[in-house]
Amino acid sequence: MVAACGTVTEAADVLHYTPSAVSQQLRALSKELGVDLIVQDGRRIRLTPAARVLLDRADELFSTWEEIRGDVLTAAEAGGGILRLCGFSTAAAALLPGVVASVRTSHPRYVVRIIEADPEECFKLLLADEADVAVVVAIATIPPTNDSRFEQRHLLEDPLDLLVPQTHRLAQEKSVLLGDLVTESWIMDRPGRPYHQLLQTACAAAGFSPAVAHIAAEWDTGAALVAGELGIAMIPRLAHLPTGYPVVRVPLRGDPTPSRHILTAIRRGSSRQPVIAAALAALDASARRCCS
Repeated sequence: MVAACGTVTEAADVLHYTPSAVSQQLRALSKELGVDLIVQDGRRIRLTPAARVLLDRADELFSTWEEIRGDVLTAAEAGGGILRLCGFSTAAAALLPGVVASVRTSHPRYVVRIIEADPEECFKLLLADEADVAVVVAIATIPPTNDSRFEQRHLLEDPLDLLVPQTHRLAQEKSVLLGDLVTESWIMDRPGRPYHQLLQTACAAAGFSPAVAHIAAEWDTGAALVAGELGIAMIPRLAHLPTGYPVVRVPLRGDPTPSRHILTAIRRGSSRQPVIAAALAALDASARRCCS
């Protein structure tokens, strides 16, 4: 977790330990192995080459352990426990409730919980064994799909729509080319947030940088600002808007059509656990219903 988070303090926060407890564990492991695992590098720490080797082999061990857990649970006549699902806000609303209902039917001895979290946090929850299945948006800051710690699979493409006031010049169009919106003022999320990255990437692919008029983190706020003719916004097809606002969704087009790539992620090897396999199958079914 220190390697994944970059600092002892952040690793401790994710694991719900104190920083001193994490440091003590690192010292104990270093003493047991007889090698230095971390060195001080200014205000941060740096992993030694020995630590990197240990991490690579530990990933193999964790993957094998997840497979063993799956084999044991498959062999058991009946099992129970807790299944933890995590995902970004749209997925948590549009996809995960149906998964909970499906898993409760197929595995009634399990308690199923949903954790709403941004994509980067979802991977930290998987690593900390605080979540079992994640639904994430493919953005630049998440681990690559070939990361040996995880199994990532494509789930669905979520097209992006333009959100405009009913009085806007484009409100009656059947579709809009993103490149035709160069002069518009935009409502978007804060820098560093997934939605901000999504909009910036889509506009860059269309050949321009969006002019930011206002910052909004919630769809409710964004819809209210658009309704007030304070700018336009981009909204995923899966996202549900509150009713009562005089706004219109207009499909975007292009080559390719602007969309979000949505993935599932689990710890490598854990797909052999029956309840996790059931959750992944239920997610696939939910995705098919959303796309139909």
